[in-house]
Amino acid sequence: MSKIAKNPIVIPSDLEVTVNGKIVTIKSHKATLTEQVNDAVEITKKENMLQVSPVKGVESANVFAGTTRSLINNMVIGLKEGFEKKLILVGVGYRTQVQGKKLMLSLGFSHPVSYKIPESITVETPSPTEIVIKGVNKRLVGQVAADIRAFRPPEPYKGKGVRYSDEEVVRKVGKKK
Repeated sequence: MSKIAKNPIVIPSDLEVTVNGKIVTIKSHKATLTEQVNDAVEITKKENMLQVSPVKGVESANVFAGTTRSLINNMVIGLKEGFEKKLILVGVGYRTQVQGKKLMLSLGFSHPVSYKIPESITVETPSPTEIVIKGVNKRLVGQVAADIRAFRPPEPYKGKGVRYSDEEVVRKVGKKK
């Protein structure tokens, strides 16, 4: 069995977990998250713990058990604490602002870029060059951050573009005369 899948998932008292066949649903006062589990994995609920185990006789069951345990654990963490990604805009004239359910980005193009914010995601702009993305679904928070970064990824010569707050851009030396 996978090392990750051996660890049980501890469920906090304020979360309600329902295991219905191959569907796991976790509810909190914030939101409800649902995950469909692979057929190669069994989930057992005992009091305030969930145990993920592989089905015997299935070839890649160990891999699915570890992945499923991580996905369910991310659901618990997301509903308990939430997830957050920070983006920074680097470049002269690069700025952003939230207008209703749209994020307006000025990234040096001839036109402003508009990004529609998904329902369960919160986007804040503490300063014109910072974007903070928050939500309960780790996958969706990361996808929104990747979509925004894809409009203008950081370039290696001047470092201009949209980057994660903890990202290090390796700079290249320009053309020599």
